[in-house]
Amino acid sequence: MEQVAAFTDTYLPTVNGVTYTIASWRDRWERAGGRMDVVYPNADGHRPTDGEHPVGSLPFPFYDGFRLGTPKIPKAVRDAEVVHAHTPFSIGLGGLRLARDNDVPLVASYHTPTSEYAEYVSPTDSIASLVGRVSEAYERWFFGRADAVLAPSAATRDHLTEEVGVDTTVEVVPNGIDTERFQPVETDDFLARYDLDGERPLVGYTGRHGYEKRLSELVAAASEMDVTVVFGGDGPARADLEAQAEDLGADARFLGFLDREEMAAFYSALDAFAFPSPVETQGLVALEANACGTPVVGANAGALANTIDDGETGYHYESGNIDDFRDAIRRTLADRERLRETCLARRDDVSVENAVERLREVYREIA
Repeated sequence: MEQVAAFTDTYLPTVNGVTYTIASWRDRWERAGGRMDVVYPNADGHRPTDGEHPVGSLPFPFYDGFRLGTPKIPKAVRDAEVVHAHTPFSIGLGGLRLARDNDVPLVASYHTPTSEYAEYVSPTDSIASLVGRVSEAYERWFFGRADAVLAPSAATRDHLTEEVGVDTTVEVVPNGIDTERFQPVETDDFLARYDLDGERPLVGYTGRHGYEKRLSELVAAASEMDVTVVFGGDGPARADLEAQAEDLGADARFLGFLDREEMAAFYSALDAFAFPSPVETQGLVALEANACGTPVVGANAGALANTIDDGETGYHYESGNIDDFRDAIRRTLADRERLRETCLARRDDVSVENAVERLREVYREIA
């Protein structure tokens, strides 16, 4: 199973965990001599390379930065030995059709809990509840037609089987991180560039500033602490977060999007990484921070309940409890050096190489 066609609704230049996962899996797969073509929505800012096939797309009106691609099957991928859909929607339907037409295996990855985003397209709670139920019914239909479904964590697998009701075999295949890129690095230049070389501990987050991430909890927790909060990334909640920080008197810095080459320095510069999102399917940025030696404070909800090893690679707090969040940050800062040692000792366990080897096993099992 050396020739794979991956179908995704989000890809470069969009910055998120799904795009990084697909790009890193493709890199490692092709290093080993295979081929992994990617079919994705066309977007400005990314020049396709060999094996990347953009299809026509339109902006999605309810979610900034997301594009709806057409379920088209480029000629270049019609000889694929296995089809891997990284989305059940839009372009993923093209992958389903290709697998059916060519009678080849279909693997489907579950990256996003769609029902959690229902509020983005719903004017009321009752409509959001309806949209959530409909989306889960659709997910059951799509994933039920796959030969194998991949979940990046045990918590996400349980959500699929117990809450969504998917009855296809669900395999846990962590996304993995690029440990060649994410490792402890010198941070003096980074700190000087962003004027962060002060006396206060640095507590930070990077990623999409979406309301579902509950970053307001981090601002609220930090407002009564002697720390500097550093936000990397951007998103629809940023303006509200900036206003909240000003209102509460929190020392918060918003750096905007960071170059990929800066990310290891960003993580290495932090004394703690804070991750209040309760809707993660794995939480790659938490693992990236750990690989750089930075412990993580995260919500005890969703995949973060598994991703963070409490007392070893960071600490949990009860989602929504600001006092508990604040206490967990303090514990993490106090135990930083011990936690750092454990984080670094486990770098190889979370590598993308391990993830791709497990992916290869799944492909072979369904061949």
